Amino acid sequence: MAVSLSLTLLLAVIVVVLLRTGSVRAGSAIACALFGFALASTGAAPAINSALASLSGLVAGL
Repeated sequence: MAVSLSLTLLLAVIVVVLLRTGSVRAGSAIACALFGFALASTGAAPAINSALASLSGLVAGL
């Protein structure tokens, strides 16, 4: 839970920075967020969560 919450906050900060600098427009950010919600309801969600958990374990071990 703590990893997913911190990852969510990190990604939110990145999106805000990209929106403020003009690198990403609001429409693109909304489309990516909706894609994420749709992807979370597919069969790929457990594999993605497992990969992110492994990645966070790797980073924590450094």
